Amino acid sequence: MSVDTPAWVRDAVFYQIFPDRFAGSARVPKPGPLEPWDAPPTDHGFKGGDLLGVLEKLDYLQDLGITAIYLTPIFQSASNHRYHTYDYFHVDPLLGGDDALRELLDVAHGRGMRIVLDGVFNHTGRGFWQFHHILENGAASPYRDWFHIDLDVLEGRREFLPYPPREAGPGTLFGYAAWWNLPALPKLNTDNPEVREYLLSVAEHWLRFGIDGWRLDVPAEIDDPAFWSAFRQRCRAIRSDAYLVGEIWVTAPEWVSGDRFDALMDYPLAQAILGYVGGSSLDWDAVRAHQEYREHFRPLDGPGFARRLVELLGIYDPDVVAVQLNLISSHDTPRALTILGGDQAALRMAVLLQCLLPGAPSVYYGDEIGLAGWIDPGNRGAFPWEPERWDDGLRAFMRSVIGFRASEPAIRHGSTSSIGAEGAAMALERRLDDARVIVALNPGEDEASLDVAVEGVSIGQLTPVEIVGLDAGGPVDVVDGRATLRIPARTARVLRVAGSGA
Repeated sequence: MSVDTPAWVRDAVFYQIFPDRFAGSARVPKPGPLEPWDAPPTDHGFKGGDLLGVLEKLDYLQDLGITAIYLTPIFQSASNHRYHTYDYFHVDPLLGGDDALRELLDVAHGRGMRIVLDGVFNHTGRGFWQFHHILENGAASPYRDWFHIDLDVLEGRREFLPYPPREAGPGTLFGYAAWWNLPALPKLNTDNPEVREYLLSVAEHWLRFGIDGWRLDVPAEIDDPAFWSAFRQRCRAIRSDAYLVGEIWVTAPEWVSGDRFDALMDYPLAQAILGYVGGSSLDWDAVRAHQEYREHFRPLDGPGFARRLVELLGIYDPDVVAVQLNLISSHDTPRALTILGGDQAALRMAVLLQCLLPGAPSVYYGDEIGLAGWIDPGNRGAFPWEPERWDDGLRAFMRSVIGFRASEPAIRHGSTSSIGAEGAAMALERRLDDARVIVALNPGEDEASLDVAVEGVSIGQLTPVEIVGLDAGGPVDVVDGRATLRIPARTARVLRVAGSGA
């Protein structure tokens, strides 16, 4: 099957927003007291961010170079993260309701920005109407097959336990299947034709409303390729360029072979980047605190990162690689600055790779100003809108890197090859026709001298690219297709290739 990915994503820079924590608008009334904005985030507290708050910060995002927004769930829910959906057909009133999304979409689209929503179709919240109907009516409910209800419950031999006592242990039986055995998240029965049609109609509804794609939450929990194939067909019938990206934590080419998703959230690449640039600064307690990182995260030297990069880029079709969602932080991981032990130099190298490798960079809100944070809820703090609290140098650096990416077609559309690696250092080349860019990094503690191959250039020069916050250094001579890069410790260099062939 051929791969067909949306062309606009190749040029996109995403900004992931946790709506309750980004920005609030006075135009969205709140029904009661909220958790203080600047207080440490909690599991259940609501800060009061909303969609009109996002709209009012579009100038800030565009100044950074953002062209697309990925919003974590926005539908009606009784949780601050809104992965406990009550109603898939309406935006949560605390976020401003449907009208706020309408206004955000219209204004963002008028600025050439895209909006992607989070689709949580494996499980619902306990307040989801169909589940509530079962709680009220038991086996008499016509929705009883919408979930995985225990036979003993349906036949009246025991009761539901959707709100177990606090002392209930992890093995407690609630009377229904729940995601990760969490009673607040009853798992939908997607084998049921009515459930499948309901979920597909949700996807269609919001695409007709004007969104530009879906990020799909835990799609592997719906282990049914036919469902996801139908999902793609129905979405693409509404929007031929809808972006469909799945939350899969491992390499999984079968999910992006043309019949399901366009791309995946590239967590394996994130782990490789952080494991490479972090060096001695890596906070292994933060790594071990996360289930996936604990299992897969590894420290890498230059050759090790080069090999891993070749492996990751080679697993997928090039058209998939070009639209993978490149992230180094998300609401489901410790923030990159925390993983990197607060090391600003390491974070800048991570951002450089995130933005200059193939794929669409995804900036987790606040990373650009130096927000840190442990796993949930620490990684979901409120955005501090007082500029004096920002790391201005980091933001200027990220703005500069994103700007360079936008100006250079070889970065957004070119091929990628590893051209040298030794010790802590490595270099790669991005190439599109005659345009060639070299990115060289040295996370080590000492200056590195790295011999690199510059294929097809007998006599020429590598000329430095000016990026705010990086010491560009001087030009480098190319002789007989080779050049020697001197890379200061804990930094990177970006250079253009100019010269003549043999």
